[in-house]
This record gives sequence, structure tokens and C-alpha cells, in this order.
Amino acid sequence: MQILAALFFEGLDLRSTAGGATHIDLTGIQFSAAAPEEPPCTWSPHLIVIVRCPEDHSGSGSLEVIFKRDGEQVARNVQPVTVDPGRFGYRLVRAELEFEEPGTVEAHCRIDQGPATIVPFTLLPPDDTN
Repeated sequence: MQILAALFFEGLDLRSTAGGATHIDLTGIQFSAAAPEEPPCTWSPHLIVIVRCPEDHSGSGSLEVIFKRDGEQVARNVQPVTVDPGRFGYRLVRAELEFEEPGTVEAHCRIDQGPATIVPFTLLPPDDTN
């Protein structure tokens, strides 16, 4: 299995199209966001990992996402992935990330110990213009 994309997002909508295909509509793709309050705080961004299963694959694997800050693991999620051979699928991952100050966390996503797809997320200082 291969990771095609991994993105932080706000909204997800699935819709069927002609011929039985499914479209995934994502909204609010983001790589940063303002903290809801002055840190320390907890932030729980949503991550979608889109995968492809080749025709000659069993269709079963394990998705591991390790969240790292400055090279140190701060959270981890492991879950099974089952996708019919020749098809595409997705998995949703949500971690509760503790931030003592604004900064960046990287989500290292991989299937079955394969190469990692790394997606950064930066928590910015709170927006005080409101």
C-alpha cells in the first residue's frame, strides 16, 4: 500500500458519482492555525491519510502516525488499514497535542514500516484582533 496524500483539514464530505466512484471533498486544508487561547493549551487537528492499494497487494496493512516536535515523539496513533486491491481508501487520525508555546509538530505517516510522508502543523499565537 502507498500513501498518496496526508493533510490536516477541517471538513470532509463523501459523495457518489456516476459509475459508482466516490469523491472526497475536503475543506479547510491547513498547515497552521491560531491557538484558541494563550498556551499552554491542547490542540487536536484532524489528519486524513489517503492510500492506494495495488492490484497485487493483500489489501491489509498498518498505518502508523508519529507526531514529533523538535525530533521528539509527542503522540502516536496506530490503526489497521484495509483497502480492496486496486482501490483507494482513507483513514482519519486525531491526536491531542499539548503546546507549551506556539510551534510546529510534524506528523510522520507510514504504512507497514515503509517510507514516511511528513506533514507539518504549526500552532500560531492566539489572534488578538477580535
